[in-house]
Amino acid sequence: MHGAPRLNFPCASEYLWRTREKAYEDHRRKVQSAQPLVDTRAPLTFRHLQLKLKRLKLEEERLSVIQRDNRLLLEKVASVMRTRRQTDGKNDSTHRR
Repeated sequence: MHGAPRLNFPCASEYLWRTREKAYEDHRRKVQSAQPLVDTRAPLTFRHLQLKLKRLKLEEERLSVIQRDNRLLLEKVASVMRTRRQTDGKNDSTHRR
C-alpha cells in the first residue's frame, strides 16, 4: 500500500500528520477490500408461479372431454358394426330446378 501523500511544507504537529496518514491508510484499505453492492443473482422463482395449477386443471378437463367424446364415438361405431346395417343406395330425392 502506498502511504499518504507527503506535503512539501512542514506540518504544525507530528501527531496531526500521523493521524491524517493513518486515516488515509484506513481509507485505502477499505477501498481495496470493498465488495460489490449490486446483487446480480437471478430472482427467486416461487413454486406457485412455476407450477400453474389452473392451467393443469383446464388441461385435465379438456382431455376428459376428448376421452368422453372418443368413448361415445367408439360406442356408436361398435353398435353399427354389431347390427351390420347395410346402406340401400337408393336416393328418393328429386332434383329441383
